[in-house]
Amino acid sequence: MNFIKQSLSLFLSCCLLLATVPGGFADQADQPTQTPLQAAQQTPEQLQQLVAPIALYSDALVAQVLAAAAYPDQVVEADRWMQEHTNLKGDQLGQEVDKQPWDPSVKALTEFPSVLANMDKNLSWTSSLGDAYVNQQQDVMNAVQVMRQRAKAAGNLNSTSQENVSQKGQTIVIEPADPEVVYVPEYDPWLVYGTPLVAWPGWYWYPGLYVAGPGIAFGFGFPLGFFGGFGWGWHHWGFDWHHRTIIYNHNTYISQSRVFVNRNNLRAGRGGFHGGSSFRGGSPTGSRGFGGGSVPQHSFSAPSHSGAFSGFNHGGVTRGFSARGQSSFGGFHGGGGFHGGGGGHGGGGHR
Repeated sequence: MNFIKQSLSLFLSCCLLLATVPGGFADQADQPTQTPLQAAQQTPEQLQQLVAPIALYSDALVAQVLAAAAYPDQVVEADRWMQEHTNLKGDQLGQEVDKQPWDPSVKALTEFPSVLANMDKNLSWTSSLGDAYVNQQQDVMNAVQVMRQRAKAAGNLNSTSQENVSQKGQTIVIEPADPEVVYVPEYDPWLVYGTPLVAWPGWYWYPGLYVAGPGIAFGFGFPLGFFGGFGWGWHHWGFDWHHRTIIYNHNTYISQSRVFVNRNNLRAGRGGFHGGSSFRGGSPTGSRGFGGGSVPQHSFSAPSHSGAFSGFNHGGVTRGFSARGQSSFGGFHGGGGFHGGGGGHGGGGHR
């Protein structure tokens, strides 16, 4: 009798299962196929805000900053390294920098420690700039030209004794007046372009790169002679404005950063990261991960501004940086001194 009851119970269970399975399959069939979300492209206005702090730098320096922004981990490491080696000067500094495993663009910025320190202090901005450069390279270059046109129309971008400003068709080119001395312009990036811009959230005004008001000033020049013999030095960088590309060692610079995913490659079905396994014109350099090597791990919240590390880890969230993006390296950046200028070349005033 028990056997008959068990058999009947099993039979009824099977009938119930067969009655419900088709409905379950139907529910699954009605659900749309989910596709992974892609980070939104930044608008021209957002890119113009993003490049405003550097658009009026000399072409080669803009090239170095854009390339280095794709390596924010190395920017942090290099800036801390510079703080810890303030005793190194001139050729000795160049030789020690040359030994470091950084991208050539990051090494090149050690010639301009105030620019490097500013990128570290405004790390959220730096990471957003790097992400935009990786994924919207030509749009970023176009934004630089738009901002230069705006500054020129506002009367704030003209040739001086520190730099030459020339126009070739629709392209504005900025080069040092003296090929051996580079002056980094000091200006308010939210006022210098005529119509005021909305400031980057939490922007940190780094000493030596900012001047109050809508004009431009110059401080001390940075002499290039000490670094001239190194393959990553100033004279190895430039722009091909026609093709909207960075030039390094007479070739198109191709970043091999692994920090940001190239979403253009993902959309094209190629997968992988920006730049492939190497770049032309220099030796491949590895990118140390955050929290690895000598880079300190930060304990900030995730950045709230769009673009900041949005491509890291295949679009995942990186919880290492605040919206302000400052590093936690303390008071060395608080004044002039080492970061204030180069080797005693006097600068001009406001123009």
